[in-house]
Amino acid sequence: MNTPLGKGIFLIASPILRDPNFQQTVILLCEHGPEGALGVVVNRPTQITITEVLPQVPILEGQNHKVFAGGPVQQNNLLILYRTPASQTDSHHVFDGVYLGGNVKDLEELLQDPASLENMRAFIGYSGWAPGQLENEMRTGSWLTQPADPAAMFESDHRRLWGKILQSSGHDLPLSADMPVELYTDMPVDPSMN
Repeated sequence: MNTPLGKGIFLIASPILRDPNFQQTVILLCEHGPEGALGVVVNRPTQITITEVLPQVPILEGQNHKVFAGGPVQQNNLLILYRTPASQTDSHHVFDGVYLGGNVKDLEELLQDPASLENMRAFIGYSGWAPGQLENEMRTGSWLTQPADPAAMFESDHRRLWGKILQSSGHDLPLSADMPVELYTDMPVDPSMN
């Protein structure tokens, strides 16, 4: 059963979705309303480090923390998603102690504790939908939804996240009855990698 659209849910690309921007992605929906929707792809780490993107932040010097490709919109912008037990006034609360922000001052404060890197993800770009666009994509079967999970966001092997969620979700997938879901969850995004 699909979870209703709203912030704090995962959009899981259906195996039939072939748009290369979103094929085999898991997106955290950070905002959804009459003006449209905004989310970040949580399972596409890049080879770019946060130090390369923010060389002016001394606390990040020497960090090998990878930046994620958040989506095809405004790929020259950096968004920070982080988990903290303390309420954040200058950031956008998404769900369960997870916040979205882009404020370098807040990032520096968060990173005073070296362990906090495990509770932070940086994204280049984001995924966005105009009013009604995401709802139309849901009707065509492009996306599955379920409540977002902080452990999946910050602790999982991101390369395996899409397949892991599909296998455990119990969703009725728009697949052929004679094709088990495992055939889809193990397929590479690029078929030439077979």
